[in-house]
Amino acid sequence: MSANQYLGTGRRKTSSARVTLSLGKGNITVNKKPLDDFFGRETAQMVVRQPLAVLDILDLFDIKVTVTGGGISGQAGAIRHGITRALINYEEKSGEEEGSGWRKTLKKCGFITRDPREVERKKVGRHKARKGTQFSKR
Repeated sequence: MSANQYLGTGRRKTSSARVTLSLGKGNITVNKKPLDDFFGRETAQMVVRQPLAVLDILDLFDIKVTVTGGGISGQAGAIRHGITRALINYEEKSGEEEGSGWRKTLKKCGFITRDPREVERKKVGRHKARKGTQFSKR
């Protein structure tokens, strides 16, 4: 890792993302594909860009992401969490004025906190985790 790279690990549901942040032109690469190719859904692309959009720094960093596990929504959330952690890492290590107050802003938007919700396991004698069999009076 070079001196101008900042790392962050993000997780959501069963997905985990390793994010590498470096100063650049705003290119986001996910598993060696451009963001637009990797996520077909517009909402997933928006979720990934949220921390950068909130701080208004969409064109400041090049971002490389390796993401595994889960589905589209979980992976997008994991990448968002990883980008947030990498931005905080950048702010702490650089000590520059341009990063002042980022942590507070990101915390207010709720991006720093890892979403703890996981899929509940299926129970014996039930159709799904909580759905039981149909009740028959007679």
